[in-house]
Amino acid sequence: MKVLTPAPCFVEYKFYAANHGGTLKTVPTRPDFTLDIDALSSAVTERTKAILINSPNNPTGQIYSEESLLALGRLLTQKCQAFGRTIYLISDEPYRKVVYDGVRVPSIFACYRESILATSYSKDLSIPGERIGYAAVHPQASYRQDLIGGMALTNRILGFVNAPALMQRAVALVQGATVDISAYARKRSLLCDGLADCGYAFVRPPGAFYLFPQAPIPDDVAFVKALQEELILAVPGSGFGAAGYFRLSYAVPDSTIEKSLAGFKRTMEKALR
Repeated sequence: MKVLTPAPCFVEYKFYAANHGGTLKTVPTRPDFTLDIDALSSAVTERTKAILINSPNNPTGQIYSEESLLALGRLLTQKCQAFGRTIYLISDEPYRKVVYDGVRVPSIFACYRESILATSYSKDLSIPGERIGYAAVHPQASYRQDLIGGMALTNRILGFVNAPALMQRAVALVQGATVDISAYARKRSLLCDGLADCGYAFVRPPGAFYLFPQAPIPDDVAFVKALQEELILAVPGSGFGAAGYFRLSYAVPDSTIEKSLAGFKRTMEKALR
């Protein structure tokens, strides 16, 4: 069984697939990290069981457009008919509510019938330690009841338990609520404007709270180590399937971002010598 995912992608997806005897294959996205439908089409084979997407994306913050998701839905419908088997579209959506500038995250349920979404309250309510969320199966999925039963059984086999009853009751009372997104928007502007002034190249993220700049040298691991000398913590892009980039999280105090900019500038200057 193979699971495809657009890269850059969350580093743990490989282990999710391996937990169930599958393998993860990454498929490159376009230069702005949007979906490359032609690349996905070439990657789908008779052994493909699912395509796993993450929008808004970790690490890039990119949001896949409704047009591209509809195209992906048409592609998967054609592949299902050609291979005589079901290929699922799974959407990992913990950052769905963390979006900026009036951008809307399209629903995969409107784009493809054989789809499943998984989401979490940990990001939109800023309670990451609770790890509470849910999965939903498209109402018209061909094997809907089998999928729901299988997910419930798998959850138990893997050793997970339901969220504490207290948190289940608490979450039920805050449906539709979210943290103050304007705070994240302010931090995004601070970091993006500051790094642009330092000469970094990046795609301004429409969602999530990550920035994925291009490293000024080919070796992203070496550049991240150079940032560490300035007490700046970043993650090499190679871990996300995108060598030459690095990930930053701006879910930190404004003062942390402001104080880091001089270090970013010094590291850039050293790299270009």
